[in-house]
Amino acid sequence: MNKKIGILTGGGDCPGLNAVIRGVVKSAIIRHGWEVIGIEDGFDGLLDLSRCRELTLESVRGILPRGGTILGTTNRGNPFSYPVEQDGRFIPVDLSNRVVENFRTLGLDALIVVGGEGSLKIAMELSKKGVPVVGIPKTIDNDLLGTDFTFGYNTALETATDALDKLHTTAESHHRVMILEVMGRYAGWIALESGIAGGADVILIPEIPYDFDRICAAIKKRSDRGSRFSIIVAAEGAFPAGGDRVVARAADAWNSIERLGGIGQHVAKQIEKCLEMEVRVTVLGHLQRGGSPTTFDRALGSRFGTRAVAMIAAGEFGRMVSLQGRNLGTVSIEDAARELNLVDPEGEIVHTAEDMGIMMGR
Repeated sequence: MNKKIGILTGGGDCPGLNAVIRGVVKSAIIRHGWEVIGIEDGFDGLLDLSRCRELTLESVRGILPRGGTILGTTNRGNPFSYPVEQDGRFIPVDLSNRVVENFRTLGLDALIVVGGEGSLKIAMELSKKGVPVVGIPKTIDNDLLGTDFTFGYNTALETATDALDKLHTTAESHHRVMILEVMGRYAGWIALESGIAGGADVILIPEIPYDFDRICAAIKKRSDRGSRFSIIVAAEGAFPAGGDRVVARAADAWNSIERLGGIGQHVAKQIEKCLEMEVRVTVLGHLQRGGSPTTFDRALGSRFGTRAVAMIAAGEFGRMVSLQGRNLGTVSIEDAARELNLVDPEGEIVHTAEDMGIMMGR
């Protein structure tokens, strides 16, 4: 039976989104003969039908190696708590019924939501309102339960590791401490794995509150052994024992979650107080989200997209496609978004780092 399905990309952008869109469109049209509607700018597109358009095979030609998303995205568009201006200030309003109504007006049979924890929680609530939803996990932080990897993570790792390789040369030449600040609000996967791959000496992650005195002692010990430079990788959400995360901007009506940033400079100032060494900070920022996806992310995104279409054909709604080992499976969106996939402070990969002499802040 012919179907019309919608797809949107929500939350922060990341490499591999276009691979997913392409996989959905090609599979839906070639395998099933369905119509695909692209919804622009996340859930915002379901509040304004002028931002919905048909996606054809021509629409997705040449997009596989491109970063970002041809549909656009936003991490502010929660229809269950949408900022609406009233009397000169923004207040949160529930516009979810309009989203459901527009879904029906478009004549859609299913909605594919590509996003991280926040977008999938919105998808779960829409599912409770009767919208047939299929989820695809996307986050460079790799912090979603129910899947071994999310697409975008591998590319972000490659970007961070490449930066560390470059920082090593200048750190060694100038005998400096180099700090690389990477993304990772609650989960330190990027910092941990890139730090191991990039030969970092200190890795700071949100899951292990750090001790400044021990960091300084570790760097001094390296210096005493003749190593005149050190490399530190810090996730943006890392924080000292008994302290708080470094906040760049507080939460407001448009952003319900505070914006983190500045951990690199914070650590640098503390190190300069206890050691007579120059410290420089590099904030990788949105470079981790940009650029062409790696082979792994292109293939994984394509697989996720085609599997999501197969799930619709099988009537598997309220579920998310996931990577389980080398194979694809499905999990309920509710289970996937229940809590975050965090680094285990006593897990094998942390012990691997510490066994090689990497200081984990403790």
